[in-house]
Amino acid sequence: MAVPTYGDLLRSAVTSAVHLEMRDVYTVDSEQERIAAWRAGHRYDPADRGSWWRPWLDLIAETVARGVDVRRARIVSEPVSEYIRYSHSYAFTNVAAGEGLRWLPRRRASHLVLPGNDFWLVDGQLVLFNHFDGDGRPTGVETTDDAATAKLCASAFDAVWEHGIDHEDYRPA
Repeated sequence: MAVPTYGDLLRSAVTSAVHLEMRDVYTVDSEQERIAAWRAGHRYDPADRGSWWRPWLDLIAETVARGVDVRRARIVSEPVSEYIRYSHSYAFTNVAAGEGLRWLPRRRASHLVLPGNDFWLVDGQLVLFNHFDGDGRPTGVETTDDAATAKLCASAFDAVWEHGIDHEDYRPA
């Protein structure tokens, strides 16, 4: 199976696109400039949309406008890592684009059955797993439409979502 881009993945969604993130650190090249600015004290002003809107948010907004339920859940260790503090500070942009977002402290996830990797699940059928090295650098993706794997991912996401805290209510510890 050919590996779709994230854009292709979201454009193919008909009913849902859910994303589970379970790492405390992501080292993604495209974020390094924003992280450096955040470390230097820069914070986005929610009222100044032009300063923080980016193409990814256009894709989310377009997907949601088609009636697709786009949600993200993040399992985080507490106290949170610097990366999670940074991520939380700008996550309002994803919510503004129409993405649902919940946070689950890792200590509250011990009873959940989770896959070994972060994933996107589209329409409950196609799973795209994201692979990372120990330092959070992306090492590749893999897709599967195996029904048992999709069912595991759907169940895991639903459980994290059920126990998660809405973005507006979560305060990183």
